This record gives sequence, structure tokens and C-alpha cells, in this order.
Amino acid sequence: MYSVKQISSQETYPVRQPVLRPEKPIESCIFPGDDLPSTTHFGVFDNNNLVGIASLFRSSSPDIKGSTQYQLRGMAVLATHQKKGLGDMLLSAAEKHAANLNADVIWFNAREVAVGFYKKAGYEIAGDIFTIPDVGPHYVMFKYI
Repeated sequence: MYSVKQISSQETYPVRQPVLRPEKPIESCIFPGDDLPSTTHFGVFDNNNLVGIASLFRSSSPDIKGSTQYQLRGMAVLATHQKKGLGDMLLSAAEKHAANLNADVIWFNAREVAVGFYKKAGYEIAGDIFTIPDVGPHYVMFKYI
């Protein structure tokens, strides 16, 4: 049985590292703003085992209109649990939380390989592809909520 709960920033690292920063030190998984009071971290659990994570930061993109913006960062599901709808569960939890905070829009830097997943959830691309050094090609994507 899967469930989504709020978690601490430190709890995200064991999932962030193998999925988003493989072969890099765990320290590379600590993001600026992780511990701000306005940041919320979500974990999806398979029974008591954390298998996916997403973080929601209060942050604005100059490319997107909206007075109250939140950035989704560090969304990751362990390879053993992908393609089971867990990313949808995390995205839904983040969207509901942002709506409760009166957000206008959620935006993020999506890896090129994940664009199709986000488009299915109603997100749109803003701008051209760009590369994040040591990570790879990304698009800014957004959705008004």
C-alpha cells in the first residue's frame, strides 16, 4: 500500500542521490532552500519504505507569470518503483499543497526524459531547452493551479 506524507529534507537524500545524482556524493543532494520554513518535502512510502520524493520551494521564475509561485525540485522515484503511478501521487500532493498556500503556478526544471510525464499531467514548456552542468538537458515547465 502506497501513501504520501510530509518528510524532512534529510529524508529526501537517500532517494535523491541514486536517482538524480548517481555516482556523486550525498552532499550533492542538498539543495539551497531545503530547510526554509516555506519549503515542504513529500515522500511516497511503500509500507514503511521511502521510495519516492518531491520538494516544493517558494520561488519565482522570471519566465512565468504569477504572483505566488512554487518550484517543484528533486522529484524522484527509485528505479524499482517507477511506472507504478507514484510520480503522479507526489505531483498531486505537491499541487494540493501549493493550492492550499494560494499559489498561482507550479514550475520546475524538467529533465528532457521526463517532459512526456509532466505534459500528461497538464504542464507546459516555457522556453527553449537548456543544460544544467553535470546534470543534463532540461526544460522549464509550469502549470497554473
